[in-house]
Amino acid sequence: MGVEVTAAPANSPAEIQTTIETFARVPNGGLVLLPSPVATAHRELIASTALRHGLPSIYLARMYAMSGGLMSYGIDVSEPYRQAAAYVDRILKGAKPGELPVQAASKFEMVINLKTAKALGITVPPTMLGRADEVIE
Repeated sequence: MGVEVTAAPANSPAEIQTTIETFARVPNGGLVLLPSPVATAHRELIASTALRHGLPSIYLARMYAMSGGLMSYGIDVSEPYRQAAAYVDRILKGAKPGELPVQAASKFEMVINLKTAKALGITVPPTMLGRADEVIE
């Protein structure tokens, strides 16, 4: 497919900006941000720097798109809490924790920030907008 993936850990605002600026120089590049405490703490900086350098970006949590990122696609962060509550209920009713099945997320959500898409000069296809759980205008 011709896609090259480059890992670039960044742990400070200066490193974040430098890394995004470097990625922005690559033609047809983009940013896929994995979750981390550093990324969460600096999500507005990441989104604004990516936008300033014209770098499309996708994130794994809604809060990044809400902070100005182009889009997010990931689990509904409230679902694991509901699953945990169901586990607690089963344990309190006598189930043995070691015998409970491991559960994976079953609900994913896509959030698209049209304001950011417009600023990047990206036209989001109507089919994608139709599949989004939320569109920020």
